Amino acid sequence: MSVPLLKIGAVLSTMAMVTNWMSQTLPSLVGLNGTTISRAGTSERIVSALYPSPEEGWQIYSSAQDADGKCICTVVAPAQNMCNRDPRSRQLRQLMEKVQNITQSMEVLDLRTYRDLQYVRDTENLMKTVDGKLKTASENPRSLNPKSFQELKDKVTQLLPLLPVLEQYKADARMILRLREEVRNLSLVLMAIQEEMGAYDYEELRQRVLLLETRLHSCMQKLGCGKLTGVSNPITVRASGSRFGSWMTDTMIPSSDNRVWSMDGYFKGRRVLEYRTMNDFMKGQNFVQHLLPHPWAGTGHVVYNGSLYYNKYQSNILIKYHFRSRSILVQRSLSGAGYNNTFPYSWGGSSDIDLMADENGLWAVYTTIPNAGNIVISRLEPQSLEVLQTWDTGFPKRSAGESFMICGTLYVTNSHLAGAKIYFAYYTNTSTYEYTDIPFHNQYSHISMMDYNPRERVLYTWNNGHQVLYNVTLFQVIKTAED
Repeated sequence: MSVPLLKIGAVLSTMAMVTNWMSQTLPSLVGLNGTTISRAGTSERIVSALYPSPEEGWQIYSSAQDADGKCICTVVAPAQNMCNRDPRSRQLRQLMEKVQNITQSMEVLDLRTYRDLQYVRDTENLMKTVDGKLKTASENPRSLNPKSFQELKDKVTQLLPLLPVLEQYKADARMILRLREEVRNLSLVLMAIQEEMGAYDYEELRQRVLLLETRLHSCMQKLGCGKLTGVSNPITVRASGSRFGSWMTDTMIPSSDNRVWSMDGYFKGRRVLEYRTMNDFMKGQNFVQHLLPHPWAGTGHVVYNGSLYYNKYQSNILIKYHFRSRSILVQRSLSGAGYNNTFPYSWGGSSDIDLMADENGLWAVYTTIPNAGNIVISRLEPQSLEVLQTWDTGFPKRSAGESFMICGTLYVTNSHLAGAKIYFAYYTNTSTYEYTDIPFHNQYSHISMMDYNPRERVLYTWNNGHQVLYNVTLFQVIKTAED
């Protein structure tokens, strides 16, 4: 008596390889966070740098001209996972689901075959005994007395459960044939998709898009500096912490660092939370803690090229703390700078010294007694914290709600409360200033931190225990060789 033993381990291994290949061949193509680049002349057409909706893809507008004949060009990069909407991507995901279903069916068959095989092995001795008694009875019928016949009958009865096992084997064999046909069909569809895609597989396509993003980002950095003309509606990322605090990402250009840092409170704090990604920050998960050697004052901290720059509590000392080595690299006194609520912003909070970064580097905004409490801007050398150049803006710091730098220009709000607007701008490239009227929605009515991130082209704010982002609109005249 022979029992068919199905071997499906190799098939399972093959299906696992197919599943693994499919998962690796479906990367999500990452966009530039929907950054908008606006190139404009003196036309009134200004394009807001808002994140595009998920329905938008790569869009390039270049046909418009202003009154002087200068080109107005706008490039809108896609949101993340744009390739998920590609029909071939959907086809591949459906195929991957089929492969996973087939793999699960194979696993069920494997478990059932293993279980039934154990049962067959356990009944092997019984089958040999029955086979021997049948041979003896066939050769010598007279040896089969009533007692021997009853014993043989009992043995055969014990073998009866083997019948449904064999029936299941036959059903599983038919299922293997069906699964083999499905795998053959999947192979044909995959070959058709590969021919449709031509020479580019998804990995190569992903690399090409990443290269395009890098080039577009580089172009954005060259062309993106300009005059602030608008601020978007607020985007609330999270509600956490106390009324006062600061949060930030690395401002260094270029940087592939996606970590987010959060510092709750405005004085005597030492605990900095570091989140792996913005998504982790939003969910409050996957973070590590840094305990600073010295406590901080205010909320004017900035992360620049992997290091935290902050003002040491009850002093005008600036500290550069390196996150990866968890050590202080340099500390230096900001000569003459007020501290300990001598010259804070209008909301107080030991906000005497405000460190920030923009496209031109690292800055300190503060004031001194000789400057009569007016805002002073100093550009700092990031490695040594030496002051490279200083400007006196003439604007009283106690009348400012917050301030931030964009492209070498300091923008100052007139309040930290509801109804605030960007009221004053000081241009370090010309040492001139002007009063502005740029409104923005102060949704939670108490801003204790407002900083620009040149890498992401957004304003980070801490607003009454809420972490909020604003997009900005920059206006710039692009001069050509003929101008």
